Amino acid sequence: MTAVLSVASECAPLVKTGGLADVVGALPEALRPEGVSMRVLLPGYPAVLEALETGATAVMTENDLFGGPARVLAGRAAELDLLVLDAPHLYERAGSIYLGPDGRDWPDNPQRFAALSWIAARIAAEGIAPGGESWRPDTLHCHDWQAGLAPDYLAQMSGGANVRTVMTVHNIAFQGLFEPHLIEALRLPRHRFTTEGFEYYGRVSALKAGLVAADRLTTVSPTYAAELLRPDFGMGLDGVLRARRRALTGILNGIDETAWSPASDPHIARTYRLPARKRPNKAALQAEMGLPDAPGPLCCVVSRLTDQKGIDLLLEALPALLDRGGQLALLGSGDPALERALREAAHDPNVSVRIGYDEALSHRLIAGADAILVPSRFEPCGLTQLYGLRYGTVPLVALTGGLADTVIHASPAAIDRGVATGVQFHPVDAAPLAVALDRLCDLYARPDIWAQMQRNAMKQPVGWSVSAKAYAALYRDATAEA
Repeated sequence: MTAVLSVASECAPLVKTGGLADVVGALPEALRPEGVSMRVLLPGYPAVLEALETGATAVMTENDLFGGPARVLAGRAAELDLLVLDAPHLYERAGSIYLGPDGRDWPDNPQRFAALSWIAARIAAEGIAPGGESWRPDTLHCHDWQAGLAPDYLAQMSGGANVRTVMTVHNIAFQGLFEPHLIEALRLPRHRFTTEGFEYYGRVSALKAGLVAADRLTTVSPTYAAELLRPDFGMGLDGVLRARRRALTGILNGIDETAWSPASDPHIARTYRLPARKRPNKAALQAEMGLPDAPGPLCCVVSRLTDQKGIDLLLEALPALLDRGGQLALLGSGDPALERALREAAHDPNVSVRIGYDEALSHRLIAGADAILVPSRFEPCGLTQLYGLRYGTVPLVALTGGLADTVIHASPAAIDRGVATGVQFHPVDAAPLAVALDRLCDLYARPDIWAQMQRNAMKQPVGWSVSAKAYAALYRDATAEA
C-alpha cells in the first residue's frame, strides 16, 4: 500500500470555495482501489474541527507556530482520514477561509498557509503515530500555493530525503505572493530567494517554491499542462514550467458520480436515464426561475462571475441566443460589475439570474437545462461541463484547458460518426461565442442530432477511475526513484 499525505487549504464536503475542494475530497476514496492509502491534512477551521468525529487524538504539537501554539489532530470526518492543524491563532475566525470581513485577503495569510506547509513537512520527515501505530507517507502531495512551501521546508529537514513530493497546480492565477521581509520569519532560507528559487519579480511566490522544489508536478488536464508552458497562460511562471516540463503531467479531474447522478439525484423533479426524460425537469426549472416556455434551448450557467469565466463575453454574445428563441438561467456570484450587468440583462423575460451560491439549485439547473455554457478565457479543468455531460446537458465551451479535453465538438465529421457531445469555440471572444450559440440553436432544432449528442454525453467517462490510476502510477514512479 502506497501511503500519501495530501495537503490542501480546503476539502469537500467540509470546507469549499471551488473545485480544489472537490478534488481533494474525492481523491482518497478514488485511490483506495489502486492500492493508495491517503490522509488529508487541513487547517483547523471551525467547520473542520466541528466535523471531526469523537475520538480524534493529538499526534504532534508545536509550541510556537508562527505566533501561537498548535497541535495536529488525527481523526475522521465525512468518511475521510484527516490530520487537522488546530492552531486557533491562525484559523479560528468566522467568514471566508481566505478573506476578512472587508473582502480582502487576511493579512496573515502568508503565516496561515506557511504553517500548514511546515506541519506537512514535519509529518513527512518525522512520521506520526495515530492510534499508537506509526505512519509516515511515501509521498507528500501538495495542492496549490497554500501548500507550496512544503517541498522547500521538507528539503531543510533531516529525514525527508526518502519522501517524494508532488505539486499540483489547480489554477496558476493564484500564486501566494508575499514580501521578502517575511522570509526569515517564515523559516525560509534567504539563499533560495533567487530566480532559480522562490523569488518572483521581487516577491516570494509560494507556488513557485513548490514548482521548483517538488519532485513531480501535475495539473488538472493535459491541455492546461501544455498551455502553462506559454507566456499567455503561464502567468509569469511559464519559464519555470518549461524548464521542468519533463516532470509535468496533466491528469484530468473527475466528479463524484454518486452525488451527481441523474438516476438518483434528490434535488431534481424526477430521476431519468434517457435524454427524453429531461422534459419534466426543464418544465420545473422554467417555473422555478420564472421563465416562459420558449422554442429554443434553455441554457444554464453555474459559475463564479469573473472575467476568467468569460461572463462579460456571454453578456455581449447573449442576443445571438435570445434572437433564436433561446433562454438563459444563471447562478453565481463574484465581480459586482458583472452582477449588476447580469441583473440588467434579466429584464429580458427569457433571462433569469440568481446571485449567490445554492448547491441544490445548481443540480436543478444542470438537470433541467438543455445546454450548459462555459465560455472561460482559461479553464484548468472545469467541473460544470462534466456535470453537464453526466446529465445529458450539452456543453458549449471555449477551446481551452480541460474544456478542450472533455468535450467532442459537433463538427460535421463528428456528427456523421455519431460521436459529438457538445460545441466548442475559438478564439475565446464574443464574436466566436455568438457563432457557437447560433450553432447550438441549429443543432437543437434537429431533434435527432440533439438526442444523439445527449446520449453520447451521458456515456462519457467523467468519474475518477481513469485519473485515479494515473495518480497511483505517478506516486509509484516517484517513490521508485527515491
